Amino acid sequence: MTGHAYPLTLDLTGRRVVVVGGGPVAARRARGVLDAGGVVEVISPYVCEDLSDLVDRREIVWHEREFAVGDLVLPEPAWLVHTATGDLAVDAQVAREADAARVWCVRADDASASSAWTPAVARGSKDSPSEGLTVAVTAGGDPRRATAVRDAVLAALDSGTLPVRRVRQTTEDSPAHAGRVALVGGGPGAEDLITVRGRALLAAADVVVTDRLGPRGLLATLGADVEVVDVGKTPGNHPVSQERINELLVHHASLGKRVVRLKGGDSFVLGRGGEEALHCVQHGVPVEVVPGVTSAVSVPAAAGIPVTHRGITASFVVASAHDGADQVLRAAADAAPDATLVLLMGVTRLESTARALIEAGRRPDTPVALVERGWTPQQRTTVSTLEHAASDARRAGVRAPAVVVVGDVVSVRHRLGDLAGE
Repeated sequence: MTGHAYPLTLDLTGRRVVVVGGGPVAARRARGVLDAGGVVEVISPYVCEDLSDLVDRREIVWHEREFAVGDLVLPEPAWLVHTATGDLAVDAQVAREADAARVWCVRADDASASSAWTPAVARGSKDSPSEGLTVAVTAGGDPRRATAVRDAVLAALDSGTLPVRRVRQTTEDSPAHAGRVALVGGGPGAEDLITVRGRALLAAADVVVTDRLGPRGLLATLGADVEVVDVGKTPGNHPVSQERINELLVHHASLGKRVVRLKGGDSFVLGRGGEEALHCVQHGVPVEVVPGVTSAVSVPAAAGIPVTHRGITASFVVASAHDGADQVLRAAADAAPDATLVLLMGVTRLESTARALIEAGRRPDTPVALVERGWTPQQRTTVSTLEHAASDARRAGVRAPAVVVVGDVVSVRHRLGDLAGE
């Protein structure tokens, strides 16, 4: 071949394809043609076990003999021939016969002598963002290189780092078919801490309903035609009610759209994901939950604080401190005395919460860490004690979003320091 190869996809449905050879390579070629709907005839004095199984199931026709002149044109012309006999002379003969009959020939023994090549092929799996995509790679007769590149491209498609969203509407995408909602936990904030599944669904979304927390930088990677609905809440400012958010999810899905509800942390850890899922189910909208890396564990880890540590504590409690100390006390009531308390949304009412915990029996000198904006370049940790946490937080100007950690595990930070990657 002197010029560039001309890529082409063949429709082999119901068409005659001849495979010359009976070994494992021939079996792979035969299976690929069958998957494409072709009618396979194998010509070989023997067949391997995989081909024998296909013969027994009457999925292919086996001519138990050597290749002969005229096999590619009788009883009718073949559309394609694969030759994989392992015998250079036989494969060359098949290629000459194919060339004379104007039949495309794929040679397993010598790609440079072929008139056609089979690329390394991968197809997007059903119900994944890459569904309907076919990836085919050729590499100048180097099948291992082609396979490696194909696998890398498919992995990137499935992970959402390459665009996978359908831009032309098909019958399956039409509004007559119900849309879907995916509740995606975006993790603690860093763009690369979202799960692979979450990233892929985000790349395939038609509508994204997002909060102010989570990996908002990923929104810039979306297509210009993707509708982004910002329902972000800040302390004391809830411009879009939870009821309205629920309605938005169902409304867009009812239009046949793929909707992603992108939230920080994990949707089911103080994220109201359960309420949103119930609302979708009650209105007949298919809903999927994609777990996220919860800030309750990951943000302390970023500050070098394990929520459990051998010799210090074997348990931890996660509680919302948004509405004051009562919720925290109820959550900690049945916990072990040394259990770590991880408080979300706890900055505003920190003084009353700390006082209530001391009155309930926690030591005034219990270590406390306030980790602001975990997993971002602005991450900052303020270390104090339960007795002085509120005053130290005011002095340091601690602001939400922040995670409050109460317990002796905070002391581990002195030996580890920050652990968040750059």
